[in-house]
Formats: sequence, structure tokens, C-alpha cells
Amino acid sequence: MANLAKLDFVVLDIIGKNYLTWVMDARIHLEAANLLGETIKEDNSASSQDRAKAMIFIRRHLDEGLKSEYLTIEDPLTFWKALKNRYNHQKMVIFPRARYEWTHLRIQDFKTVAEYNSAIFRITSQLKLCGETITEEDMLEKTFSTFHASNVLLQ
Repeated sequence: MANLAKLDFVVLDIIGKNYLTWVMDARIHLEAANLLGETIKEDNSASSQDRAKAMIFIRRHLDEGLKSEYLTIEDPLTFWKALKNRYNHQKMVIFPRARYEWTHLRIQDFKTVAEYNSAIFRITSQLKLCGETITEEDMLEKTFSTFHASNVLLQ
């Protein structure tokens, strides 16, 4: 039977294509639930009740196939590490593509400034997820350096 309860965020897909965003969402929601965020940290002193609540929350946001595969894991930290070992390679997949897009991003390739802003923020978010630091100055420099020659005065 389908889960009829409203989910807080999208479930983790079995192939892990949304792993990085899922991890961020799960961590934020667990932190917001008072002490449940401690259950996924090393050397935590979380009660068994808190660990059970965290596992219930995490399992609600999993694909049915993943629930079946990790049916025997009851500790959220152990489960968190298992998912990390399985899917953390996504950073190695996303990073080169985001770096390529950053390198080839040009404002004149977009019809509107809004489309350009959307693209630059999407790319910088991906780079930040992969550990790259992108500052406001970097984004401004990128924008100014890609203006068409006839618009150089706008800089």
C-alpha cells in the first residue's frame, strides 16, 4: 500500500540520482527534530527511542526497494554510513559536469537575465555540494567576464 502520509521531502531513489539533495534534506529535517540529528553523528549518546524515531523518519523517505535491501539495519548511524558508501560517488559524477558548465557559462547564451541567474545558482549549488567554494565575487566576475564585447560599458 502506498504511503498516504505527506512526506517532508522526496524519497531517496534506489539508483541514488537524488542522493546529495536527499542527504541535505534528511540532515536538516533530523536536526529540526530536536535531538534526532545527533543519531547520525559519530560517538552520539542518543537514546534508543531517539534512534528508533530517526530510523522511522529516514525509512519513510526511502524507495521501497531500498527499504527491503536495508531491512535489518536498525541504527541510523550505521544506515547513514551504508548509504554514504553506496551513493557518495555522486559527487565524482556531478562535480566534473558542474565544473564544465561553470567554465562554459556565458550570459549571452540566455534569453533573459532570470534564466542566467537560475543557471548560475544551480551550478554554484552543485559545486558547493561537491565542496567547491564559490563566492559572490566569483559569480560577479563570471557574469562580467562573459558580457559581449559591445556591452563592456555595462561592467
